[in-house]
Amino acid sequence: MAYRIDLLTLFPDLVNNYCQFGVLSRALREQIIMLQCWNPRDFTSDRHATVDDASYGGGPGMVMKAEPLDMALRAAQDGCSDARPVIYLSPQGRRVDHDLIESAAAGKGLILLAGRYEGIDERLIEKRVDEEWSIGDFVVNGGELPALMVVEAVTRLLPGALGDDESALQDSFSAGLLDYPHYTRPAIYDGEAVPKVLLSGDHQAIAAWRMKQSLGRTWSRRPDLLGNIELSPDQLKLLDEFIAEAHQLGEPS
Repeated sequence: MAYRIDLLTLFPDLVNNYCQFGVLSRALREQIIMLQCWNPRDFTSDRHATVDDASYGGGPGMVMKAEPLDMALRAAQDGCSDARPVIYLSPQGRRVDHDLIESAAAGKGLILLAGRYEGIDERLIEKRVDEEWSIGDFVVNGGELPALMVVEAVTRLLPGALGDDESALQDSFSAGLLDYPHYTRPAIYDGEAVPKVLLSGDHQAIAAWRMKQSLGRTWSRRPDLLGNIELSPDQLKLLDEFIAEAHQLGEPS
Protein backbone atom coordinates (compact mmCIF):
# COMPACT_ATOMS: atom_id res chain seq x y z
CA MET A 1 0.00 0.00 0.00
CA ALA A 2 1.29 3.47 -0.90
CA TYR A 3 2.46 5.81 1.82
CA ARG A 4 -0.20 8.53 1.89
CA ILE A 5 0.60 12.22 2.28
CA ASP A 6 -2.02 14.96 2.22
CA LEU A 7 -0.76 18.54 2.06
CA LEU A 8 -2.88 21.58 2.85
CA THR A 9 -1.57 24.53 0.85
CA LEU A 10 -2.71 27.72 -0.85
CA PHE A 11 -0.27 26.93 -3.67
CA PRO A 12 -0.88 23.35 -4.87
CA ASP A 13 0.76 24.07 -8.23
CA LEU A 14 4.04 24.87 -6.44
CA VAL A 15 3.96 21.46 -4.76
CA ASN A 16 2.80 19.51 -7.80
CA ASN A 17 5.40 21.10 -10.07
CA TYR A 18 8.23 20.19 -7.71
CA CYS A 19 7.00 16.61 -7.53
CA GLN A 20 7.45 16.17 -11.29
CA PHE A 21 11.20 15.71 -10.84
CA GLY A 22 13.65 13.27 -9.27
CA VAL A 23 12.90 10.82 -6.51
CA LEU A 24 9.38 12.13 -5.83
CA SER A 25 8.35 11.80 -9.47
CA ARG A 26 9.49 8.17 -9.52
CA ALA A 27 7.90 7.38 -6.16
CA LEU A 28 4.57 8.81 -7.31
CA ARG A 29 4.72 7.02 -10.66
CA GLU A 30 5.45 3.67 -9.00
CA GLN A 31 2.84 4.30 -6.29
CA ILE A 32 5.35 4.16 -3.46
CA ILE A 33 3.72 7.33 -2.18
CA MET A 34 0.38 8.98 -2.81
CA LEU A 35 0.39 12.78 -2.50
CA GLN A 36 -2.71 14.96 -2.66
CA CYS A 37 -2.93 18.70 -2.16
CA TRP A 38 -5.94 20.40 -0.57
CA ASN A 39 -6.43 24.14 -1.11
CA PRO A 40 -8.31 25.82 1.77
CA ARG A 41 -9.75 28.28 -0.78
CA ASP A 42 -11.86 25.43 -2.10
CA PHE A 43 -13.59 25.23 1.28
CA THR A 44 -14.67 28.85 1.62
CA SER A 45 -18.24 30.10 1.27
CA ASP A 46 -17.80 33.71 0.15
CA ARG A 47 -17.32 34.86 -3.43
CA HIS A 48 -13.79 36.11 -2.72
CA ALA A 49 -12.67 32.71 -1.36
CA THR A 50 -11.30 34.44 1.74
CA VAL A 51 -8.83 32.36 3.74
CA ASP A 52 -7.26 35.09 5.91
CA ASP A 53 -8.24 38.06 8.04
CA ALA A 54 -6.70 40.75 10.24
CA SER A 55 -5.26 39.71 13.58
CA TYR A 56 -7.30 40.41 16.71
CA GLY A 57 -5.41 42.90 18.83
CA GLY A 58 -3.85 44.56 15.81
CA GLY A 59 -0.42 44.19 14.32
CA PRO A 60 0.98 43.69 10.82
CA GLY A 61 0.07 40.88 8.49
CA MET A 62 -2.90 38.57 8.16
CA VAL A 63 -3.84 35.32 9.87
CA MET A 64 -5.20 32.21 8.14
CA LYS A 65 -8.79 31.52 9.18
CA ALA A 66 -9.61 28.35 11.11
CA GLU A 67 -12.77 27.25 9.28
CA PRO A 68 -11.41 26.72 5.73
CA LEU A 69 -8.39 24.88 7.16
CA ASP A 70 -10.59 22.73 9.39
CA MET A 71 -12.83 21.76 6.49
CA ALA A 72 -9.83 20.97 4.29
CA LEU A 73 -8.39 18.79 7.06
CA ARG A 74 -11.64 16.87 7.38
CA ALA A 75 -11.70 16.30 3.63
CA ALA A 76 -8.13 14.97 3.74
CA GLN A 77 -9.05 12.59 6.54
CA ASP A 78 -12.33 11.46 5.01
CA GLY A 79 -12.26 7.96 3.58
CA CYS A 80 -8.87 7.10 5.08
CA SER A 81 -9.09 4.57 7.89
CA ASP A 82 -5.42 4.90 8.87
CA ALA A 83 -4.77 7.41 11.63
CA ARG A 84 -2.13 9.84 10.41
CA PRO A 85 -0.67 12.70 12.44
CA VAL A 86 -1.50 16.26 11.45
CA ILE A 87 1.76 18.21 11.26
CA TYR A 88 1.95 21.99 11.12
CA LEU A 89 5.20 23.31 9.63
CA SER A 90 6.20 26.10 11.99
CA PRO A 91 9.44 27.74 13.22
CA GLN A 92 8.05 27.19 16.73
CA GLY A 93 7.94 23.42 16.31
CA ARG A 94 10.22 20.51 17.08
CA ARG A 95 13.40 20.55 15.04
CA VAL A 96 13.22 17.96 12.26
CA ASP A 97 16.08 15.44 12.34
CA HIS A 98 16.80 12.01 10.92
CA ASP A 99 15.19 10.18 13.87
CA LEU A 100 11.95 12.10 13.38
CA ILE A 101 11.91 11.40 9.64
CA GLU A 102 12.68 7.74 10.24
CA SER A 103 9.80 7.49 12.71
CA ALA A 104 7.46 9.19 10.23
CA ALA A 105 8.51 6.84 7.42
CA ALA A 106 7.64 3.85 9.61
CA GLY A 107 4.02 5.00 9.84
CA LYS A 108 1.13 4.97 7.39
CA GLY A 109 1.45 8.57 6.22
CA LEU A 110 1.22 12.23 7.15
CA ILE A 111 -1.10 15.19 6.87
CA LEU A 112 1.01 18.33 6.46
CA LEU A 113 -0.29 21.83 7.00
CA ALA A 114 1.61 24.62 5.22
CA GLY A 115 0.79 27.99 6.71
CA ARG A 116 1.13 31.43 5.16
CA TYR A 117 1.07 35.07 6.22
CA GLU A 118 1.57 35.57 9.99
CA GLY A 119 0.42 32.02 10.72
CA ILE A 120 -2.87 30.27 11.38
CA ASP A 121 -5.57 30.76 13.99
CA GLU A 122 -4.28 29.28 17.25
CA ARG A 123 -7.61 27.55 17.92
CA LEU A 124 -7.09 25.29 14.93
CA ILE A 125 -3.61 24.36 16.16
CA GLU A 126 -4.96 23.52 19.62
CA LYS A 127 -7.86 21.42 18.36
CA ARG A 128 -6.61 19.78 15.16
CA VAL A 129 -2.81 19.74 15.01
CA ASP A 130 -0.92 16.85 16.58
CA GLU A 131 2.62 18.20 16.25
CA GLU A 132 4.50 21.26 15.02
CA TRP A 133 7.75 20.67 13.11
CA SER A 134 10.48 23.15 12.23
CA ILE A 135 13.29 22.74 9.70
CA GLY A 136 15.42 25.40 11.37
CA ASP A 137 15.60 28.60 13.34
CA PHE A 138 14.66 30.92 10.51
CA VAL A 139 11.49 32.15 8.79
CA VAL A 140 10.35 31.65 5.19
CA ASN A 141 7.25 32.97 3.45
CA GLY A 142 5.23 29.78 3.81
CA GLY A 143 5.27 26.15 4.82
CA GLU A 144 5.37 24.66 1.32
CA LEU A 145 9.15 24.38 1.02
CA PRO A 146 9.56 22.94 4.55
CA ALA A 147 6.73 20.51 3.82
CA LEU A 148 8.37 19.40 0.58
CA MET A 149 11.62 18.82 2.43
CA VAL A 150 9.78 16.54 4.85
CA VAL A 151 8.01 14.74 1.99
CA GLU A 152 11.27 14.11 0.16
CA ALA A 153 13.17 13.05 3.27
CA VAL A 154 10.45 10.55 4.23
CA THR A 155 10.12 9.24 0.69
CA ARG A 156 13.85 8.49 0.47
CA LEU A 157 13.47 6.04 3.37
CA LEU A 158 10.58 4.10 1.86
CA PRO A 159 11.44 0.72 0.27
CA GLY A 160 12.08 1.02 -3.45
CA ALA A 161 12.05 4.82 -3.58
CA LEU A 162 15.76 5.17 -4.39
CA GLY A 163 16.13 2.06 -6.51
CA ASP A 164 19.10 1.10 -4.33
CA ASP A 165 18.02 0.88 -0.68
CA GLU A 166 21.66 0.99 0.39
CA SER A 167 21.78 4.63 -0.70
CA ALA A 168 19.49 5.70 2.14
CA LEU A 169 21.40 3.61 4.66
CA GLN A 170 24.66 5.35 3.74
CA ASP A 171 23.31 8.91 3.80
CA SER A 172 24.48 11.46 6.34
CA PHE A 173 22.80 11.02 9.75
CA SER A 174 21.57 7.49 9.00
CA ALA A 175 24.10 6.18 11.56
CA GLY A 176 24.21 9.41 13.53
CA LEU A 177 27.31 10.57 11.65
CA LEU A 178 28.03 12.91 8.76
CA ASP A 179 28.76 11.31 5.40
CA TYR A 180 32.27 10.61 4.13
CA PRO A 181 33.62 12.51 1.08
CA HIS A 182 32.81 11.20 -2.40
CA TYR A 183 34.87 11.25 -5.61
CA THR A 184 34.37 10.32 -9.26
CA ARG A 185 36.30 10.48 -12.54
CA PRO A 186 38.79 11.84 -13.45
CA ALA A 187 41.28 10.46 -10.94
CA ILE A 188 43.16 13.77 -11.00
CA TYR A 189 41.36 17.11 -11.26
CA ASP A 190 43.03 20.52 -11.06
CA GLY A 191 46.13 18.86 -9.64
CA GLU A 192 44.25 17.04 -6.87
CA ALA A 193 44.20 13.24 -6.88
CA VAL A 194 41.56 10.92 -5.52
CA PRO A 195 42.74 9.22 -2.29
CA LYS A 196 44.73 6.15 -3.29
CA VAL A 197 42.79 3.79 -1.05
CA LEU A 198 39.64 4.37 -3.17
CA LEU A 199 41.51 3.09 -6.24
CA SER A 200 43.01 0.09 -4.46
CA GLY A 201 40.13 -2.35 -4.86
CA ASP A 202 40.62 -3.33 -1.20
CA HIS A 203 37.04 -3.14 0.05
CA GLN A 204 37.98 -3.60 3.68
CA ALA A 205 40.48 -0.74 3.54
CA ILE A 206 37.97 1.44 1.69
CA ALA A 207 35.30 0.78 4.33
CA ALA A 208 37.76 1.67 7.11
CA TRP A 209 38.81 4.86 5.32
CA ARG A 210 35.20 5.90 4.79
CA MET A 211 34.33 5.27 8.43
CA LYS A 212 37.37 7.28 9.56
CA GLN A 213 36.36 10.19 7.33
CA SER A 214 32.76 10.02 8.50
CA LEU A 215 33.84 10.05 12.15
CA GLY A 216 36.37 12.79 11.49
CA ARG A 217 33.96 15.05 9.67
CA THR A 218 31.44 14.66 12.47
CA TRP A 219 34.13 15.47 15.05
CA SER A 220 35.29 18.58 13.19
CA ARG A 221 31.94 19.89 11.88
CA ARG A 222 29.21 18.58 14.16
CA PRO A 223 30.83 17.37 17.41
CA ASP A 224 27.45 17.59 19.13
CA LEU A 225 26.35 14.50 17.19
CA LEU A 226 29.07 12.35 18.74
CA GLY A 227 27.49 12.80 22.14
CA ASN A 228 24.37 11.02 20.91
CA ILE A 229 25.98 7.75 19.82
CA GLU A 230 28.13 5.07 21.42
CA LEU A 231 31.22 4.39 19.34
CA SER A 232 32.72 0.92 19.09
CA PRO A 233 36.38 0.32 20.01
CA ASP A 234 37.24 0.17 16.30
CA GLN A 235 35.45 3.46 15.66
CA LEU A 236 37.21 5.12 18.60
CA LYS A 237 40.56 3.97 17.21
CA LEU A 238 39.73 5.39 13.77
CA LEU A 239 38.62 8.68 15.27
CA ASP A 240 41.82 8.93 17.31
CA GLU A 241 43.81 8.34 14.12
CA PHE A 242 41.88 11.06 12.30
CA ILE A 243 42.41 13.57 15.13
CA ALA A 244 46.13 12.79 15.30
CA GLU A 245 46.47 13.24 11.53
CA ALA A 246 44.52 16.50 11.69
CA HIS A 247 46.82 17.84 14.40
CA GLN A 248 49.86 16.91 12.34
CA LEU A 249 48.43 18.92 9.45
CA GLY A 250 47.78 21.82 11.76
CA GLU A 251 44.02 21.71 11.32
CA PRO A 252 41.97 23.33 14.11
CA SER A 253 40.36 20.99 16.63
